Amino acid sequence: MSNTFEKLEGNMAEITITVPAEDFKKACVDVYNKTKSRFTFDGFRKGKVPMQFIEKVYGPAVFYEDAANDLINKTYFNEIKDIELEIVSNPEISVSQMEKGKDFIYKAKVATKPPVKLGDLSQLEIEKVDTEVTDEDVETEINSDLKKNATREDVTDRAAAADDIATINFEGFVDGEAFEGGKGENYDLTLGSGTFIPGFEDQIIGHEVGDSFDVNVTFPENYNAKDLAGKEAVFKCELLGLKCNNVPELDDEYVSDATDFETVDEYKADVRKRLEERKQNSAKRIREERAVDKLVEMSEVELPEPMIRYQQEKMLDNFAQQLQYQGMDLNQYLNMTKSTREEMLEQVRPEAEKQIKRSLIVEAVADAQNFEVTEEDVEAEYEKMAKQYNMEVDKIKEIVSGDHAESMKADIRMLKASEYIRDMAKEV
Repeated sequence: MSNTFEKLEGNMAEITITVPAEDFKKACVDVYNKTKSRFTFDGFRKGKVPMQFIEKVYGPAVFYEDAANDLINKTYFNEIKDIELEIVSNPEISVSQMEKGKDFIYKAKVATKPPVKLGDLSQLEIEKVDTEVTDEDVETEINSDLKKNATREDVTDRAAAADDIATINFEGFVDGEAFEGGKGENYDLTLGSGTFIPGFEDQIIGHEVGDSFDVNVTFPENYNAKDLAGKEAVFKCELLGLKCNNVPELDDEYVSDATDFETVDEYKADVRKRLEERKQNSAKRIREERAVDKLVEMSEVELPEPMIRYQQEKMLDNFAQQLQYQGMDLNQYLNMTKSTREEMLEQVRPEAEKQIKRSLIVEAVADAQNFEVTEEDVEAEYEKMAKQYNMEVDKIKEIVSGDHAESMKADIRMLKASEYIRDMAKEV
């Protein structure tokens, strides 16, 4: 087994991998043994047709394609393991030689990690991040806490109003025809939440329990179901029930019962402190994101097309996994949204390019600054993970080992570089 490679323009490379003739012959025999039961000829029992006879009838290439695929799958990753290229895409495979009695030779065209010309970090400027906590912020947070402790009560003496929880039956029609997904029964809808199509919830307000009525809406132009986008619809609705949230009054008695404090002033002081900590932490993330994005703008890097495609495919695969958690597969989603895989790949392309550039620039800074990951860094991360997942540190170390541990170290190194970029940026 041997390999050679040639660097091409545009951060591409072509790797030539040669598999000895004996290995190719063995691969053909393996394919024959796996598939011989498919061949039937008069005079031979099923699965007993000699390989030479099959090759004579169909030609010697009858087993070549499957043998080639098996060999490529078995040899490619092993052959590139120690090659002096940083490969950042899936290979584009082409077969150069595939003949009986000869070496099997194939080529793999790949994208390689592109060089980065970093912008001048001393000139890095970002917009100032606001970290002030106002009295209004405190009041908003307290009101949110109060609503979480609200109790629900049936409404029987008035019409539906904003913030009520309406229980409804509904069925939607477009051009007089019911459409898929447009029907619901005993559905609880908070009026004013913006959960439904714009205008839907507003038209429930003012109706009383027991009312049946029409709600007229227009689907947004960017609606997910393309066959409904921009179309007018009528929903036949019935208001089955109403509830309102009974929000408690903020006073010392409430504070004493519902919190760890005795007075409203103590509670407000704690809320302000929590908000200040939250805003400071949020500000760090925002500064980091702005600084990295600005450095990307100031830097130069040429992304090879296969590298972008690889990232697009990864993003779509991640999305497909998320759909599986919701009991849906990607094909179902594509059918439901009347879109194709290629259209979705094109939709994620800008984000794919952004993610690649951010990663390359941050890694370039880590290299330029010679950042290293110490044992103390690793131990601190194990401790953090143990606390996060409520597990023993030793158990975390068992789980996060081998390649996972190396990936964790790489993440720590990238985090150091991101924080360095953030700290170098001047706020203006």
